[in-house]
Amino acid sequence: MGVYTFVCRNSGGEWTAKQHSGEIEASAATPYELQRRLVAAASAADSASGVQSSFSMVTPSSAVFQVVVGAVGGGAMISGGAAAGGGATSGGAAAEAPKEEKKEEEKEESDDDMGFSLFD
Repeated sequence: MGVYTFVCRNSGGEWTAKQHSGEIEASAATPYELQRRLVAAASAADSASGVQSSFSMVTPSSAVFQVVVGAVGGGAMISGGAAAGGGATSGGAAAEAPKEEKKEEEKEESDDDMGFSLFD
């Protein structure tokens, strides 16, 4: 798994990005195109499958872009700071789906009869 962090800047209508601690650089006319180029460059540098990315504007002319290549489970989301276990489990140890709970619909109060009238 590889994590690539880029500092992005807009100068003169062109977006440029340089890897925070590495050699990858790219430039493009739009932030979207820059992200596509950076994901392609990071994917080429790391042969693992599954890519996640995050683009965060810091100011109108600067941003931070992070690409995670080879995320757990080939792109599965990691939540709560805990990584998922190995992908190969044997036997019938499949996780059961939680049972759906029947929810009672709350009866909304009607505004029709408030016990007074505005025109009394």
